[in-house]
Amino acid sequence: MMIIESEVFMFNDYFAISYTFGLEKNKYYFLRYIFKVILLQINDFVKNFLKKDRQLILEDSQISPGYGEAKTDIDIIADFTEYNPLHIGHLHCMLEAKKKVENGIFTAIVPGPLERSGRGLPYIMTRYARAQAAVAVGADVVVEGPPMGIMGSGQYSICLAKIFQALDADYIPRGYKPFDGFEEILKRINKGSAVVPRPYKIVDLNANQVLLKGKLDEDNYVIVSLSKSLHKIGFDFKDKFIFIKRIEGVSGTKIREAVVSSELFSVRDMLPSETIEILEGEITNEKAPLHQIRDEQGILKRVNENSFEDIKSMSLIDERTARAFYDNRPFSSLDEVERFISRGFSRHHKHRVLSSLEVGIFKEVIHRYIENYPAKIRILNYKNKEILKEFKKRIPHRRLEICQ
Repeated sequence: MMIIESEVFMFNDYFAISYTFGLEKNKYYFLRYIFKVILLQINDFVKNFLKKDRQLILEDSQISPGYGEAKTDIDIIADFTEYNPLHIGHLHCMLEAKKKVENGIFTAIVPGPLERSGRGLPYIMTRYARAQAAVAVGADVVVEGPPMGIMGSGQYSICLAKIFQALDADYIPRGYKPFDGFEEILKRINKGSAVVPRPYKIVDLNANQVLLKGKLDEDNYVIVSLSKSLHKIGFDFKDKFIFIKRIEGVSGTKIREAVVSSELFSVRDMLPSETIEILEGEITNEKAPLHQIRDEQGILKRVNENSFEDIKSMSLIDERTARAFYDNRPFSSLDEVERFISRGFSRHHKHRVLSSLEVGIFKEVIHRYIENYPAKIRILNYKNKEILKEFKKRIPHRRLEICQ
């Protein structure tokens, strides 16, 4: 059967297919049926990994990390990046860092359980596929990062700081967007100063000095927030950062839009060939794209059936939001649920609340999880057995688990 022309578009947060001129009606309905079956399989896939990852978080919240001594002095280059998906900007940062530390082990920290970003939105493909892409373009080891989507920004920043500490990172590469005045901030951070964000200003705590008035964009804010968190846990980051100017002309949003519209060819200049191959393989195996798929029925079940106290006890949900859910249920769509989420400090707050509702993790569990983080170092992928052996000898954390 030949399809004359097709177009993928969004409909009720899921994919639908419309076929234009020249396609017989029975073929149209048959293809709609086939696509619906594929969507059901993807939704089941999402529900299954959410269930498994919820259990992983519950178990980790009960485990204390174990530490020992490093048995080798090889440098660890630890880079936290979402790779959603891995594009040429990520590759540029990786290659520049490896140039500066030629014999180090480049360790990519890829978040993590529940597959939701710091914005609270689903990733385009799983951390295992993202880890595969990282190794394919040059990473030596990929480890699992924290479950960002169900935490506040300060909470997952602390988790990131703690995993840099657990890896005993020698170097931390970070991409940044240059602008007047930011170079001084980077210089202070590289001297080991605690440069922290405050409302509408950036402050050097060591010098008790305002370095910048106003806000930073998201990429640059992450650097300052990480500086604050590393200082808070007592990790000495002097001379550890490798700051790399971001390259122009790359947009993760455009890449994800191209995937949805089946026009991946339109952004091929933004992606390494390895990413394209892995992403296409995940799509073929019905494991991608995932970035517009939520467990809608699971969310509706929790807001419609859970007690008020249970809703209020979930991560990121305040009493006002819990009361709004309880008093206005039943809900029949995510749009209805989202309208009753109270505004937070972050513009991503509503998406994070939806992610919290997907898994139903209580605040007390998240607090224990952060306290013990990282309970384990989960290795998602690695270059070869020799590199893995060196990595295991080098890091002080002793609870290691290979997950592939």
